Amino acid sequence: MNKLIVQPLKKSATSTVIVIDALDECKDEEPASAILSVLGQFVSQIPMVKIFVTGRPEPRIREGFRLPLLAQATDVFVLHEVESGQVNNDIRLFFRHGFAELASRRGGLDDWPTAEQLDVLCDRTAGLFVYAVATVRFIGHRDNSPKKQLDRLLQSPRSVFEGKTKLKANTTLDSLYTSILQEAFGDDDPEDDPKVRSVLSAVVLAVDPISPSTIATLLGFDTEEVHILLSSVHSLFALQEDIDRPVQPFHKSFPDFITDPTRCANPRFHVCPPDHHKELLVGCLELMNRRLERNMCNLPDGMINSEVDDLKERIEKNIDRALQYACRSWYKHLVGTTPEDTSKITFLLHEFLEGKFLFWLEVLSVFGAAREAVDALDVSARWLDVS
Repeated sequence: MNKLIVQPLKKSATSTVIVIDALDECKDEEPASAILSVLGQFVSQIPMVKIFVTGRPEPRIREGFRLPLLAQATDVFVLHEVESGQVNNDIRLFFRHGFAELASRRGGLDDWPTAEQLDVLCDRTAGLFVYAVATVRFIGHRDNSPKKQLDRLLQSPRSVFEGKTKLKANTTLDSLYTSILQEAFGDDDPEDDPKVRSVLSAVVLAVDPISPSTIATLLGFDTEEVHILLSSVHSLFALQEDIDRPVQPFHKSFPDFITDPTRCANPRFHVCPPDHHKELLVGCLELMNRRLERNMCNLPDGMINSEVDDLKERIEKNIDRALQYACRSWYKHLVGTTPEDTSKITFLLHEFLEGKFLFWLEVLSVFGAAREAVDALDVSARWLDVS
């Protein structure tokens, strides 16, 4: 903070605004936000700089803003205290813009939607922009009629179901998510439900965003099948046409919803984190046990990594993204498992440490991440003690 931000800004006397968005999504185990703690130490040295921080009021963030050095320099703005009429006007503008763009791409949408339909949609958002975004994406799905999609959301709850999910007046964000899932998978064979949960869980529980091709490799599915499944709920995810591009939820509220059994009450879609962390862990260990070999990047003897000019190209050529993810993330999924029924994990972990350990260290080394091996072994030792 001091060398890269504070000192250059002081020397240049630059007047600017720095935005730190979604601080609540930063990985941080400190009781008070580490970033806010550091800001508190330096903010007084750069009076011409304003720092705009957004985030949900989690305990460590609230504690961070209460730190003495930061509290006196901070103004807090609570979004939920904004006058509701102003929020609804903004959401109505967003809906109009989104539907106008949709009408420009699709025919037969003149004078649509009506003012009354917009009134109902705005009422149901309850001030949540994420609801409005998901609604527009759901209605604009390229494989469905926008008018029919909108009608599904707006029909009287006494006479219509969306899939099998009854839409209630003043419906919540949770019911919208349930409706989208039901619309996508409601008529499918229930035997496919485990695959649906596995793919959805891979997106919401991945340590870092992963692609459909990586999900398929880790879970033993067909890549095209995974991409088609995710495309059917495209309103929930940022999904590219390229199967090798990472996919991730549009908003953190969806992982929160689908992993909470009190919110995602339909067992067909609920993701149980310990079960699916175990599934991803097993996929990672099996992939490493199967694929790791000595000197996978074919590095010349007697050279250190920094002397290999084409190291990045060698990594991309010889270590695919699925194996890269497995090598760097397997132990983080181990943390998410529970001690019950650990025999398969113990067997795979023993096989990995006995036969592939040095090859794994080589791979971490070419990533410049050898330090992660210490964390992985520490996690493994503590997990074995408990299990």
